[in-house]
Amino acid sequence: QVRLVESGGGSVQAGGSLRLSCAASGYARSYNCMGWFRQAPGKEREGVACICTGGGSTYYGDSVKGRFTISQDNAKNTVSLQMNSLKPEDTATYYCAGTQRFFVTSNPLSRSGYNYWGQGTQVTVSS
Repeated sequence: QVRLVESGGGSVQAGGSLRLSCAASGYARSYNCMGWFRQAPGKEREGVACICTGGGSTYYGDSVKGRFTISQDNAKNTVSLQMNSLKPEDTATYYCAGTQRFFVTSNPLSRSGYNYWGQGTQVTVSS
């Protein structure tokens, strides 16, 4: 059974920072890409960041560029998301996702490209 487990969510004030982590287990093959998505109540699930090809390429959603940084530790099968300068609009449930697909023509932050998902961790940013 493939599992992705997120941790590190919590409540912070605007301008603060959080670091999310995702641990992957129960699989024999490595993921090509791992990503972070978020979903606020009444909103579509949004791609935040992803890292592909052993950390060789990273991608960020427009709303988080310059504030969030994704990284991975292949030896530990983990991926992290450092979130700085948090804003109230960053409030959402954050999901870790993985895929063994190669994104040739499609958007690597497209939700439909990922087939393994964690249970989510809540991030709340107060003004």
